[in-house]
Amino acid sequence: MKKVISVGKPVGPYSPAIECSGAKFIYVSGQIGADLNSDIASQTKQVMEKIESILTAADAYLSDIVKTTIYLTDINQFSKVNEIYASYFPSDPPARATLQAVALPLGAKIMIEAVAIRDLED
Repeated sequence: MKKVISVGKPVGPYSPAIECSGAKFIYVSGQIGADLNSDIASQTKQVMEKIESILTAADAYLSDIVKTTIYLTDINQFSKVNEIYASYFPSDPPARATLQAVALPLGAKIMIEAVAIRDLED
């Protein structure tokens, strides 16, 4: 079971911590967009859709994600990424870290990895 642990209002669309019990974990490797010549908004959407596809194949959902890590080549794009990312988590967003990387594979502007959890009873 996924339970949000909160100790105040976070500064963005993420939960400070998630407690899990009686479940299976799904670790999603860092994903990059398909069109690496597109802008940060398009790449962010592409990455989130890839993650959703991977989870669907594992019989899971975006709402099952408990932790993400976002890597950006330009931290100044954070607010745009944050806006798009938030639209995929309308309630109880996962715990999250965001950081700037010098470079990402194949020249991507963004890469996101995720950990999801499914109740064993599901």
